[in-house]
Amino acid sequence: MRPLRISAAALLASTALALAAPAAVADSVTAPGVLGGPVASFGFSVTPSSAAPGATITLRATGCAAQPTAGAAALFATAPLTSADGPGQSTKVTLPAAARPGTRYDITFTCGTEQGTTPLTVIPPSTPTTVRTSLGSGLSGPDAAEVILGAALVGIAGVLIFRRARTHP
Repeated sequence: MRPLRISAAALLASTALALAAPAAVADSVTAPGVLGGPVASFGFSVTPSSAAPGATITLRATGCAAQPTAGAAALFATAPLTSADGPGQSTKVTLPAAARPGTRYDITFTCGTEQGTTPLTVIPPSTPTTVRTSLGSGLSGPDAAEVILGAALVGIAGVLIFRRARTHP
């Protein structure tokens, strides 16, 4: 029996397909009629599709000649979408503090007599890392920019020390 050989190109292609599949599924969620209902003639989306309580989301409808609305009874009242930035009509809604993390809520869009639904997943709020000092106050943990800046400064200091050590025997 011959050993199975996988070329680097085949491995790279299969990895790319595996990574692209979830993105294709996520993009299809905003398409009309995806959740089993009749196909709507207008487009609709929730951005971002996952948000924490207190976050602001954008509700958008495109291709709707009437005044579109969107709502989710468990989260917020039906809101009219108006002309705004970008294509179509949109509105911004702040998720209530009572929104339960780990729960999927269906947002229903209405355009005239048609409706379409797309999900919104509530995620836990991010909590910054806090370091307690001996003085009783707290310091927040560094963000990515601070970490990169710190690493760059340490690298520059190392180069300067190395160069100085080489010039002074």
